[in-house]
Amino acid sequence: MSPVAIADRKDLPIRAGATVKVYQKIEEKGKTRLQVFEGLVLGVKGGKSNASMFTVRKTTSGVGVERIFPLYSPTIEKIEVVRQSDVHRAKLTFLRAKTSHDVRRKMRHTKTGSTVPVQEDEVVETPAEEAKA
Repeated sequence: MSPVAIADRKDLPIRAGATVKVYQKIEEKGKTRLQVFEGLVLGVKGGKSNASMFTVRKTTSGVGVERIFPLYSPTIEKIEVVRQSDVHRAKLTFLRAKTSHDVRRKMRHTKTGSTVPVQEDEVVETPAEEAKA
């Protein structure tokens, strides 16, 4: 593991509402690769201390995924702040419920129907009819 540039990480403007790209080192089969996790910062815990962590949320294929990253983790290669949104809260945990509410609202307006096609030639006998035969 490589040492972390503490001064660089301390000066990063990571706050709630920031969209960030986190480049994390992953080891697979003896090789290391970088995996990018881009999402919205829901909150920062611990300020800029040694134990500080930040939560990043993204939506992948309609499913919300959250990851908690330690700010000074040696497995994190770099952190890019893509943009900063103006927010009025320190923790944006209400976004979890908001996104699920939006999905439920969209599902309410979709039509549900039978997905199994029924062939007209097919005759289905009930158990009572089978007993008579």
